[in-house]
Amino acid sequence: MADLSLTKEQQDTLGEIANISMGSSATSLSALLNNLKVDITTPKIDLIRRSESLDDYHNVCVLVHINYVKGLSGSNVLILKERDVKIIADIMMGGDGTNITEGEIGELQLSAVSEAMNQMMGSAASSMSQLLNRVVDISPPKTDNIDVESVKIFERLFDSPERDFVKITFKLKIGTIVDSVMVQLYPVSFALDMVSLFERKEN
Repeated sequence: MADLSLTKEQQDTLGEIANISMGSSATSLSALLNNLKVDITTPKIDLIRRSESLDDYHNVCVLVHINYVKGLSGSNVLILKERDVKIIADIMMGGDGTNITEGEIGELQLSAVSEAMNQMMGSAASSMSQLLNRVVDISPPKTDNIDVESVKIFERLFDSPERDFVKITFKLKIGTIVDSVMVQLYPVSFALDMVSLFERKEN
């Protein structure tokens, strides 16, 4: 359990930001997946310790690390389930998402999902630019395929020494072949910066 807390208003603001930014991300992902319907909805916000970040995952997951280079200072991580990544990559490489094999995710699959996340988070950054009334830009995402026991790899993804993180869990649906979840994580200080900028713009 995180030491810090967020007010209900702050959580609502983060939910609104997440809903709008991930809505545009879903549109971008759909365009990459032969216009399959993509929904990234219903953000659920929790405060957790950094060490609890991978508790909901078993065996292997894929981490996508995004650095903000303009408009915001900080970074966040998306966590995707291994099967979902394989489906996304298969469709991007010309398949129908059903040709999913056992075994590790290969370089081609990681490259495909990196491109998908780059497009998605680029769209999210554009939405945040409008929300926060300032230019928001990201660096190309870094994608890692890790065993959930490899917490040290996960720890190195964040420059921040903070222990308290915001965890946003989204429902992820892709056509009829994916009905899953996707998690976004960022340090509490980064979340509070976004809330402050949003509230300043509203006022």
